[in-house]
Amino acid sequence: MLSLTIGELAERAGKIKLVISDNDGVFTDNGVYYSERGEEMKRYSIRDGMGVERLRDRGVDTAIMTGEVSPSIKRRAEKLGMKRLYLGAREKLPLLERVMAETGLQRHELAYIGDDVNDVEIMKEIALEGLTACPADATIFVEPYIHYRAHADGGYGAFRDFAEWLIMLRDS
Repeated sequence: MLSLTIGELAERAGKIKLVISDNDGVFTDNGVYYSERGEEMKRYSIRDGMGVERLRDRGVDTAIMTGEVSPSIKRRAEKLGMKRLYLGAREKLPLLERVMAETGLQRHELAYIGDDVNDVEIMKEIALEGLTACPADATIFVEPYIHYRAHADGGYGAFRDFAEWLIMLRDS
């Protein structure tokens, strides 16, 4: 876990304009349900949706960046009013430049929450100037690159926990 003082964390939090999140393992519990027809279904927490809304109310945009290509993720992002959705992102770090070009934002204006090895490279990069986090049940691979470990597991309010932590820091 990365170590910064509360003052340093608050200073960084005050500059955040976009929170990027992995989907599976953050917004979901990593489980997938399949029907007999092969339809895939994912479970989402309503609390995490409120975290998206609370950040938006404070001028912080949100995005999902995932290796998956699933209509359910697209539907969830639409329901939450998320304008930025990056599907099929097997390699996330190369997308960082695209995100910054599209938004006009710099690394110090970004935060990222992820849970597994496919998030490590982008977390390493964003952690240098922005803020990073993971759910309580994240894999050990992300631990060296996070500023905050949520108290909630993925799919059970981890994104909301991170959102509230950012809001608390911004208000301090």
